[in-house]
Amino acid sequence: MLRDLSHNIFANWACRMKVLRHVNPSRMPLPPKPYPKLMVQNDDVMMMLCNPPQEYSNKFIFFFYLLDMLGSNLKSTGIMVVLLSRFTALLLLLLLLLSLLISSLQSEAATSSKSSTLILHCRRTTFSVTDYGAIGDGVQYDTRQIQAAIDDCHAFGGGSVRFPGGNYLTATTYLKSGVVLDVEKNATIYGGTRLGDYPVESRRWYVVLAENATDVGIKGLGVIDGQGGMFVEKKDERKNVMVSWNRTGACYGDECMPRLVGFLDCRNVRVSEVLFRQPAYCLHIVRCENTSIDTITINGDFNIPNNDGIDIEDSNNTVITRCHIDTGDDAICPKTSTGFLFDNITIVNSHRGLAMQICDGGNASDITFSNIKIITRYYDPSWWGRAEPIYITTCPRDSNSKVGSISNIHFINISANSENGMFLSGSSEALLSNMKFKNVNLTFSRWTYYKDGLINYRPGCQGLVNHSTAGIIMEYVGGLQIENMNMRWSNIQLRGWNNPLDFSPSTVNNISLLSFNSGLISLVEKSL
Repeated sequence: MLRDLSHNIFANWACRMKVLRHVNPSRMPLPPKPYPKLMVQNDDVMMMLCNPPQEYSNKFIFFFYLLDMLGSNLKSTGIMVVLLSRFTALLLLLLLLLSLLISSLQSEAATSSKSSTLILHCRRTTFSVTDYGAIGDGVQYDTRQIQAAIDDCHAFGGGSVRFPGGNYLTATTYLKSGVVLDVEKNATIYGGTRLGDYPVESRRWYVVLAENATDVGIKGLGVIDGQGGMFVEKKDERKNVMVSWNRTGACYGDECMPRLVGFLDCRNVRVSEVLFRQPAYCLHIVRCENTSIDTITINGDFNIPNNDGIDIEDSNNTVITRCHIDTGDDAICPKTSTGFLFDNITIVNSHRGLAMQICDGGNASDITFSNIKIITRYYDPSWWGRAEPIYITTCPRDSNSKVGSISNIHFINISANSENGMFLSGSSEALLSNMKFKNVNLTFSRWTYYKDGLINYRPGCQGLVNHSTAGIIMEYVGGLQIENMNMRWSNIQLRGWNNPLDFSPSTVNNISLLSFNSGLISLVEKSL
């Protein structure tokens, strides 16, 4: 029992110190005497065993020191052992040292080398990528070193993989169960820009990828950068022409470029504080359970197509709070998911605000958007989206696609400043049902020169269709409640756009309006 206890104490301490490699202890010199005094009282000797002082960075030196100190100079150091007698404490240390030496000899015999690896098992620990040789100069690839740190962290039962300040260039790295990437302040992870940096299958093109993992995440005050600008083949003010890897035949169009971070078939995902920059499909949550995304920032390039902020597919129990998202495409786009809460989010200058699209069958239900600020604007019509602050549709992708459904969606405390109105469109086979809007303030004005008067059904249904602009356009809706909604209109350059609601009674029914107001922005408000 004492041997097991001593080994557990050593394992815990060594894991905390992140010491994984050792050399032959016979070659390790003892520190010169006199040893520094350690003022430890009562049962703090146990704490001292688990947390050695800074002066002894090498574990062998420290254990030899403790043996000598307890054997000959216990009283002078001021250590008083209450629960353990001097004999028991000394025996404990002897057994510990014996266990350590046996492990060392066994390892050396197995490897026939001067150095060996001591495998310890501890529940939580921290691994720094620089300890594994990561350079962090932004030029040399650190993929192998980063992956080694992740693999060891996973093997040791989970913990954090630290990225100290630096610029870490990497191909796809694979996040594993129990591992959280800690991207510290002044640290940036850059995704590679070569096709060979990513897996063969285009569906796995991510800078950071977690598959079938549990208890995983990313945190810290650092940056993950997809280097989206490096994929611009030709700049165009309408929409940049992107480098497309579809020459491989694996994908088509603008989507043929790597994404930033993907969690596929994962449970208990946590992402917080990190800045995501220059992405194409920034944060992708697919078939995940229990996901929390909090206090992150997404800065997309407004001229790069398909640079969605957060896309969620076939996932349940997702909470997104206190996020700031700047993208040219969808800021947040749930697809075929249930059990969502989106709270305290700011969306700026996006081509679309909150979007839900079920184009290929499936169901999205029980979703709440609350305390969200939105600014949406027009871009060139070649972009999907027409500056809708809220866009909900079950329009099938094509005639062969299954029909999906969207129900039980709540919007609470929403404010939007937009060049276009909301779009709510179900299908004849599946109406949008139980939609609720409460405390919603919509301000409509024009500040870009792009054409309005278009409804965007893409990627399915009818494509891009000419239609007059309205505060809310509805079709195929069965069950809509609006409570305390205010629409305010600028009388400058509206060009006849002053219709609050646009719908046909043949496709929309069961509507309830309570405290619904619509009017021009006052001169006082304009001056503020």
